Amino acid sequence: MNRPPGMMDVAREAGVSHITVSRVVNGHPSVRPETRARVEAAIQKLGYRRNSVARALKSRRSSTIGVVITGAELFELPRILSGVEAAAKRAGYWVSLASRQGESGTGDLVETVQRLTDQSVEAIAVVADRPAAVEALTSLVLDVPVAVVMSGGVPNLDLSCVEVDQELGARLAVRHLLDLGHRHIAHLTGALRTFDARARVTGWRGELAAGGGEGAMLEGDFSAESGFRLAHALCADRSALPTAVFAGNDQMAMGVLAAFAEQGVRVPEDVSLVGFDDMKGAGYLVPALTTVRQDFDHLGSSAIELLVRRLGGERAAREKLTPQLVVRRSTAAPRTAR
Repeated sequence: MNRPPGMMDVAREAGVSHITVSRVVNGHPSVRPETRARVEAAIQKLGYRRNSVARALKSRRSSTIGVVITGAELFELPRILSGVEAAAKRAGYWVSLASRQGESGTGDLVETVQRLTDQSVEAIAVVADRPAAVEALTSLVLDVPVAVVMSGGVPNLDLSCVEVDQELGARLAVRHLLDLGHRHIAHLTGALRTFDARARVTGWRGELAAGGGEGAMLEGDFSAESGFRLAHALCADRSALPTAVFAGNDQMAMGVLAAFAEQGVRVPEDVSLVGFDDMKGAGYLVPALTTVRQDFDHLGSSAIELLVRRLGGERAAREKLTPQLVVRRSTAAPRTAR
């Protein structure tokens, strides 16, 4: 044939009506097993593929959830997407992925979201790590449910959102160090244009004040390179070296370990170190890294579950997931307290 095989071609090959073929393709239970087998054999022989676009236009259901990724500091994005895809599959949906990176205007994000709606997606999850992205969505009016992931809070009550409690995670890290006896705890931040970095600063500052501690704040960008650079800056004045460092994430903590090794600063004998994320391999650094674990798979799956509930008629909802402190060998009591 000079065209792709259609449903009528399958019907002729199998010796059935096109309605029967439609029932087989859509999983309808009222087809006899032997008839179903004959239709499936014809589909296999002809290489028939159903027209998903036409089906979506007719039924107004595409069985697809759109996912928009925006932001450049999403180091654990594969784990978020793993949770998204697993939850979507469980609920009977496919995932259509779109990416908007860099510092382009918020209009690009709106256009990306609208393009997905033009493809008849039934719902949209937006993975957003900075305020500009959420601001762009705040006034957006769509006829499909939207959930914002890693949101930092969304003013629009029609949007669902799910995030890990970043401030609590930072407080857990600082409280652990305070309980060990540290009073001078420096914080090497991630990129402060992001929600996560800002919330971790708030948690560090609040827990430090509550525990009677002090410490300098140096701004980085979530990269190992920035952790390396900032750790060298801390070492410039050994008399003012903090007894503990709370790094903006595990990538930065890796850079800190490398810089301290160059400077002859021992971890945790001279300076204790805590990271954030519990990235894969954090337990195999030298020393094994104490860090705050975020369940990124759960984060992604929770976003899809919120959307599925919205599709089922529930109202928009907000969830804040609880992080967990994982204590390893990179933290100990300061030498003065031993």
